[in-house]
Amino acid sequence: MELGWRMGAPDLADDPEAWSWPRVRERFCSMRGVIPTANVWRGEGPVAALPRAPRDDIDAVRFTPLGGSETMRWDASLAANRTDGILVLHRGRIVYERYDGPLRAELPHVCMSVTKSLVGTLAAAEVAEGRLDPAAPVATYVPGLDGSAWATATLRQVMDMTTALHYDEDYTRPDADVWAYLRAAGQLRAAPGVPVPRGIHAFLRTVRASGAHGQGFTYKTVNTEMLAWVLRETTGLPLEQLVSERLWAPMGTEQDAYFGVDALRLAGAGGALSATLRDLARFGELMRCGGVFNGRRILPQAAVADIARGASPADFRHAGYALLPGWSYRAMWWVTHNAHGAYCARGIHGQGIYIDPSAEMVIARFASHPGAGNANLDPTTLPAYHALAQHLVANP
Repeated sequence: MELGWRMGAPDLADDPEAWSWPRVRERFCSMRGVIPTANVWRGEGPVAALPRAPRDDIDAVRFTPLGGSETMRWDASLAANRTDGILVLHRGRIVYERYDGPLRAELPHVCMSVTKSLVGTLAAAEVAEGRLDPAAPVATYVPGLDGSAWATATLRQVMDMTTALHYDEDYTRPDADVWAYLRAAGQLRAAPGVPVPRGIHAFLRTVRASGAHGQGFTYKTVNTEMLAWVLRETTGLPLEQLVSERLWAPMGTEQDAYFGVDALRLAGAGGALSATLRDLARFGELMRCGGVFNGRRILPQAAVADIARGASPADFRHAGYALLPGWSYRAMWWVTHNAHGAYCARGIHGQGIYIDPSAEMVIARFASHPGAGNANLDPTTLPAYHALAQHLVANP
């Protein structure tokens, strides 16, 4: 008997409402039902508790949005940014935790490009422990890159995205290269009659140089995929196992995470991780504490310190982020260089981890803002986060 069951994940092209805001919010909380995935095991150890000390004064914190004249309350900013979930740690304790829509504490939400910062951190740890040389050509670690842009790029240039790549990541352009990458990565269906490289690695080999590397920062996701390829070659582990063994299990996370994978079962390093909000906050707290969490050293202090110091703001200016003056980009992290030494992981539609060492504060947020770019959220997000940091310092 023919049951008519469909094998595999549903295709977004079959649903004309797939990109409407309510449907996007639902999908971000359930990517496992949309794309094939690989699990990130939390390990068999106990959960590392996050002590709770909830505060009732945070919603009333006020700030002035960038470019604005009227102040806004913290809780109003959450609604404006279509926040699905947000958690604030202060001195390692949960002082604020809020969920909206379908998201719950136990449900993974897509992290988008926050994924990049996990990958960059793993690479920074390999550098700090002497297993990777940042000055070495990428081809030292990955064979078969002749003719591609990567053949002449160093590992440091890939980690800090100062490569010169003929690759367009403008999500507003239907013919941008990013859509071909997403199809090769298994996150979108291939267009009829349009050939697509089979898998992420095959796509990376097609990327050509657009000039000399090292001339300035340009944000391009394929750098993270190349960095993950280096990690796979040097550690011998697939990315989902590497994240499990080096981060998720040692941190004592609450839930398994998972990656979207391509046709060859390779995890998407550029933005395909889904995890719970609390586990994302644990990772942020690990970074804030210099690589130590729950009394255990998990990352080399030198790796975290190198990330927190940031890179060259002059290189960063090359990319033209008007809302981020004086920032830099180091090992897949965005560094503010503000008075508090804050740095963050950022993903489209509002995903993020914000670490403020001076305020002893970590913020983890999931969102489903209709606009992909962080420029849609930064005018409220960045001053809100800094205002909360100042509030916690003044009112410990």
